[in-house]
Amino acid sequence: MRTYTHFNRYPAEQVVPFLSRPAVPALLLPSGLHLFSPNAICRSVDDRSYFLLSYFSMSHSSLKSWFDRVAAMHSCQSAAQKVLQGKGLQGMKSYMQRQPVPQSSQSRDGEESERFVSEEEMEAATLTWSQGLSADSQPLERKHPILPQEGKRNILMTSALPYVNNVPHLGNIIGCVLSADVFSRYGRLRGWNMLFVCGTDEYGTATENKAREEGLTPQQICDKYHAVHSSIYKWFQIDFDFFGRTTTEKQTEIAQDIFWRLHKRGFLLEDTVEQLRCENCQRFLADRFVEGVCPHCRYPEARGDQCDKCGRLINAVDLREPQCKVCRQTPVIRSSKHLFLDLPKLETQLEQWLEKSTSSGDWTANAKQITRSWLRDGLKPRCITRDLKWGTPVPHPDFKEKVFYVWFDAPIGYLSITANYTDQWDKWWKNPHQVELYHFMAKDNVPFHSVVFPCSLLGTQDNYTLVNHLIATEYLNYEDTKFSKSRGVGVFGDMAKDTGIPSDVWRFYLLYVRPEGQDSAFSWADMALKNNSELLNNLGNFINRAGMFVTKFFEGCVPVMELQQEDKRLLALVGWELQQYIQLMDKVKIRDALKHILNISRHGNQYIQVNEPWKKIKEGDAERRRAGTVTGVSVNIACLLSVMMLPYMPEVSQTIRDQLNAPQSCIGTMLQGSGAFVCSLNAGHRIGAVSPLFQKLEADQIEALKKRFGGQQVFDPAAAVPEPTAAAEVAPLNAADPEKAKQLTQAVADQGDKVRALKAQKADKAVITAEVAKLLDLKKQLALAEGKSPEPAPQKGKKK
Repeated sequence: MRTYTHFNRYPAEQVVPFLSRPAVPALLLPSGLHLFSPNAICRSVDDRSYFLLSYFSMSHSSLKSWFDRVAAMHSCQSAAQKVLQGKGLQGMKSYMQRQPVPQSSQSRDGEESERFVSEEEMEAATLTWSQGLSADSQPLERKHPILPQEGKRNILMTSALPYVNNVPHLGNIIGCVLSADVFSRYGRLRGWNMLFVCGTDEYGTATENKAREEGLTPQQICDKYHAVHSSIYKWFQIDFDFFGRTTTEKQTEIAQDIFWRLHKRGFLLEDTVEQLRCENCQRFLADRFVEGVCPHCRYPEARGDQCDKCGRLINAVDLREPQCKVCRQTPVIRSSKHLFLDLPKLETQLEQWLEKSTSSGDWTANAKQITRSWLRDGLKPRCITRDLKWGTPVPHPDFKEKVFYVWFDAPIGYLSITANYTDQWDKWWKNPHQVELYHFMAKDNVPFHSVVFPCSLLGTQDNYTLVNHLIATEYLNYEDTKFSKSRGVGVFGDMAKDTGIPSDVWRFYLLYVRPEGQDSAFSWADMALKNNSELLNNLGNFINRAGMFVTKFFEGCVPVMELQQEDKRLLALVGWELQQYIQLMDKVKIRDALKHILNISRHGNQYIQVNEPWKKIKEGDAERRRAGTVTGVSVNIACLLSVMMLPYMPEVSQTIRDQLNAPQSCIGTMLQGSGAFVCSLNAGHRIGAVSPLFQKLEADQIEALKKRFGGQQVFDPAAAVPEPTAAAEVAPLNAADPEKAKQLTQAVADQGDKVRALKAQKADKAVITAEVAKLLDLKKQLALAEGKSPEPAPQKGKKK
């Protein structure tokens, strides 16, 4: 801790009252007040972590000078002189030796600090320990369908519905389903009545586009990727109560019901919008079906909604030289009538509800900030219809050729998925007084869950359950770049299994770097470091040693424990870490809570190392009894850790409990209330076979994985062309060779992605030039396949 020598910067108000029996007051003033390090008070008043100034690092003259300044400020010179008179540092050391012994604790920023444990804390921890397991704390079996219960905390949980059109990468997994899974498992340990639903978001432009790329029908794409998603989440041990999809009759029924209620209550508007229409394909073009020259930076491959080069949003009709991405014909501007949700008319209701929800619920800081930014300039009407074929049909006769826009339709998927789980779905979704709703998502989804979806439900005036807790993560990057399927950069869900690294280790590391307050990055080197240091050498080492001591020294039976003062201090310290874990998890601070699990095993390792039971067991009776106590306490800490780890690493948690032969009631006891570290493995309890929990990740293994997923592999556009599918249902093509054109369209798109990525990374000019040449060649081949001239049209206004 830094020596504090600038008290003259702080006025008398910094002298704080005697708060709650601080272990070591820095200075007792004549007024009866105690002076503490302001840094210590700011750092942790609630947990009573008080810190001494670093007296030992000061010279005698510096210490005297410090006391003189404090005495002058607070009229306590005589008290200061008594401390120093004839004793100096020896007197201070003597004083400190009479104080409670500090226990090491790791602060949230990872720095080692010291925490003092009072006699009262030790006695309270010992009393809790002695109470043992509760006989009626057996874990509750889930019986489906799960419905709200009187007298219970009823929690409805959703994670943002993943798009069905692609494979989720690690950032998608931690941002939504994995974070939600950890909290749902934790909630069940707390005894809450939880329902966790999710499913694939299957309608919209992205699905149509993917179907065109792969030569499949939209429904075939949905079926294919729904199975892919389900398989990935199962491997990652995501424990949904129900994982559904949005292409169901229930979705149509509920979405259309919400639409008609909004329509009848006057919350919908009609307006005419100018859009691009491809006369060749005979349809209006959604943003992703248009490509052209950016009107801002003249980038030649800007999309109809955004330019990848300058990052600015684009209205598709403003693109220069637009092309239909399906047939490469030039679209024309046509007017189209659409329906809009009248957000301004709902703004007052929304603000009143938001004030209540954000003040009483747990909303992450970014969720609040993003929502405020939407409200700051006033809400605007938002279009809820699209000129597409693949979507929930709009039931209004004047809009029968349209479907609902995905961001009106998709959140309704939460309701329809629940309705496919139970026909009593309204007991969850129309029961705001009994049900708490948690939404988990990445930050880009926030406004649709905090503004658009709540407005849709408020406008129905149908007593819908609205979100109480909105949990949004920042972004997880891959090493020093972004995940990219087309460039082969990053680990995607279907690849993690092939690395040979267990899913629990993947879960642990993703949760360890969970982007809670700011963007974070997946790093192979850091993953290896955390696995080898935190899992193998810290957590696994402690749990394995504790179990092995029971097996080796006490014939597999937990020995008698005769608690001494040192043991009681450890019980108190472990109990405090457990309480911090619960407080953080209750607030969905998942990453921060994980640190307290690791802190406990660190304390355990230190406890074993200091007491050396492997030596004491060979000495006299008193020493052997001491070895027994240390072993018994350690193996009970291992049992507690198994419960705390369950939300994070379910398989490892179960393995530990199997090795310890732990009673099931330990699961239902430890996390009740503010936390109860009890003796769950009493003297005489026989444990099972003990074996190591984790394996080291070797440097060469990690280097190979880093190279494999770093996008360094040679990319061959021709190899990426999918085989044609006879049953394909795609938009008609006016071309000489439609099958070849379809294949080359995908190859052009992939090569274009690669060129953009290289430019964004500021790669070597020669590399970019070579890849641009490949792109131009592919475009020429595509033009020939479409029966067009391979020579590009002259660009207007281009200067040499």
